[in-house]
Amino acid sequence: MQKIKNIAVIAHVDHGKTTLVDQLLQQSGTYEAHQEVQERAMDSNEIEMERGITILSKNTAITYGDHKINIIDTPGHADFGGEVERVLKMVDGVLLLVDAQEGVMPQTKFVLKKAIGFGLIPVVVINKIDKDGSDPDRVMDEVFDLLVALDANEDQLEFPVLYAAARDGYAKHEMEDENKDMTPLFDAIIEHVPYPKGSPDNDTQAQVFTLDSDNFVGRIGITRIFNGKVKKGDEYLLVKSCGSKSKSRISKLIGFKGLERIEIQEAEAGDIVAIAGFNDIDVGDSICDKTNPVALDPMHVEEPTLSVIMSVNNGPLAGQEGKHVTSNKIKERLEKEMETNIAMRMEPMGDASFKVSGRGELQIGILAENMRREGFEFMLARPEVVTKEENGVKMEPFEHLVVDVPEEFQGVAIEKLGKRKANMTQLTPMPDGTVRLEFEIPARGLIGFRNEFLTDTKGEGIMNHSYLEYRAYSGKVESRTPGALVSMDNGEAVAFSIFNLQARGIMFISPQDKVYSGMVIGESARPGDLDVNPLKGKALTNMRTSGADDAIKLVVPRKITLESAMEWIEDDELIEITPISVRIRKKSLDPVVRKRLARDKKNSK
Repeated sequence: MQKIKNIAVIAHVDHGKTTLVDQLLQQSGTYEAHQEVQERAMDSNEIEMERGITILSKNTAITYGDHKINIIDTPGHADFGGEVERVLKMVDGVLLLVDAQEGVMPQTKFVLKKAIGFGLIPVVVINKIDKDGSDPDRVMDEVFDLLVALDANEDQLEFPVLYAAARDGYAKHEMEDENKDMTPLFDAIIEHVPYPKGSPDNDTQAQVFTLDSDNFVGRIGITRIFNGKVKKGDEYLLVKSCGSKSKSRISKLIGFKGLERIEIQEAEAGDIVAIAGFNDIDVGDSICDKTNPVALDPMHVEEPTLSVIMSVNNGPLAGQEGKHVTSNKIKERLEKEMETNIAMRMEPMGDASFKVSGRGELQIGILAENMRREGFEFMLARPEVVTKEENGVKMEPFEHLVVDVPEEFQGVAIEKLGKRKANMTQLTPMPDGTVRLEFEIPARGLIGFRNEFLTDTKGEGIMNHSYLEYRAYSGKVESRTPGALVSMDNGEAVAFSIFNLQARGIMFISPQDKVYSGMVIGESARPGDLDVNPLKGKALTNMRTSGADDAIKLVVPRKITLESAMEWIEDDELIEITPISVRIRKKSLDPVVRKRLARDKKNSK
């Protein structure tokens, strides 16, 4: 029987998970001598490379001595918590990475709470000890206090601690030890992570925790075998989470070694493999022995907290830049996403629109970004929180928010968050001269806050948040103050007109950009929307005046990205997304209808 260890690497975003996995791959001798490997090899997705974050959990396997270690690299951002939850069920131990300067952050608490709940013993790695502001002793105390607060048992409180600088490729048991290599970390994994329970002699039980697809063999389920053996060509029973059953043969069995996938004939209890041959395989499904099927518990993933309406583009420029523009195409793409992403939901709303729910703005933004890169064209409304009713009380999701700001900006941060119904729970001065503020805030209060926060702190503030719980609805939350500059005509914008409009606010468009009536072309300097004409050219006469030929100096327009647009828009606005452009428009393009709706809204108050 193979000696197997299954571990997940969990941490807050940017604490060095993927870099650490890189070093474990390199130093275990998994790569061939001639093999060239890029940095952060596990972040293979295009958006992951661009943003430097992990979005999808990915697994690899390394050989160390006579042991096989299956490692799963998980995302650190709170919006992808669904990925982390299902991965923790598949492993027998976790490597908890904590930044030696930043210490315990919201996502550290979220993922550690899940790991403790599953009874896993953490191997704590205090990473980035080579940073200038690092304070490993303080961070060590924070981790211990957190485990006590999470009701960890005695075994979990006896966790091993290592100090590391993953980028430089070393880990050590004590700060005074020599900086050599990752051997202490390998030894800690072998010593402290338990061997998988289950026996290869029992009836087969395996569960799917991630999906992949291949053009030749179809859907592939990445699966942990809990009991028994799995052989290529044998017939097994697939038990869906809803209870339905179907038989099929395993057409392909794939093992992992480093970044490579290798075809194997057989795998046994404790291993993680990829299985092909089941057409309707899904996350959470069990693969069982056909004569004595015993299904495993289906996976529970917490409900989405944020939703957005996605609809077909019906503006004047619709269909000019995208390849997939119909509601059928959008529905197919969303259904495909829901198959692999169990933390998201989708429901058709009629009139060619769909309600997509997820964990946060980033998760929905990444889906929209992927769709636009695939040639889709569609519209998004303003994100809304998912509310529910309990015992006649309206409930909404609350977030735990941690803000690091320089001392001189703490006043403005507290004031702005107070207006958004945030309740401050802690204020801690940090060794590097910044202040850490902790809040409990309705998730609604965070929509559209990030840009305002970065402006107020001159780009020096850092904010992180993770889902806390549902609480009673907290009333109206203040949102965007400035109004919008709205085009009143269709055509191409003119430099002369943009120059004259610059005094009215911040522009989003450049000369020659296509605009249409009802499209938002800038942010007004004052509250309330303003209809303007960006097409008005210079009146030409045969008279010369002294200032007639003054040069037109245009301010660089504010670039509208998908994320910034999702934060900026109000309830009466939409984002028009195409493979080439991101535009903001009013829901109603007719100015008369807009005025009537605004008047009705004012009267209703």
